[in-house]
Amino acid sequence: MIETPEITQSPAQLTAYIPLTVPCAEICNVMGPGIQEVYATLAAQGIAPAGPWMTHHLKVPTDVFDFEICVPVATPVTPAGRVLAGELRAARVARTVYHGPYEGMGAAWGEFMTWIEEQGLTPAADLWEVYAVGPETSPNGADWRTVLNRPLIG
Repeated sequence: MIETPEITQSPAQLTAYIPLTVPCAEICNVMGPGIQEVYATLAAQGIAPAGPWMTHHLKVPTDVFDFEICVPVATPVTPAGRVLAGELRAARVARTVYHGPYEGMGAAWGEFMTWIEEQGLTPAADLWEVYAVGPETSPNGADWRTVLNRPLIG
């Protein structure tokens, strides 16, 4: 399900993002249009993505997702509509790669968080997911790869 986690340093990354707070049941309704909106804003400004899109969760999701739909960029985006300019901070993170469809992400995060706890590490409040390989690349969910990142305190 997940690769062996590692501890690494994640550099700061400029982003174009849309902040959202939605009930978990609404995530499927907002994700596609949100990412399309970010990509359209970048295209209108002639800015190329600097990597795959991601979501930055400001806190561990419960019944509500409080997060940002992000696209990494090399130059700042000019805010337009809901799209804002931001930066994912540099951080020491625990990182792993989940192999599989999005429906398995909850279990993957559970396995990953158990590993973090077993290592005696203290996670920060936020986390982020990088959608390295997804449905835009392959219709087979078994081919998908999501990089799970949990910043660490101390």
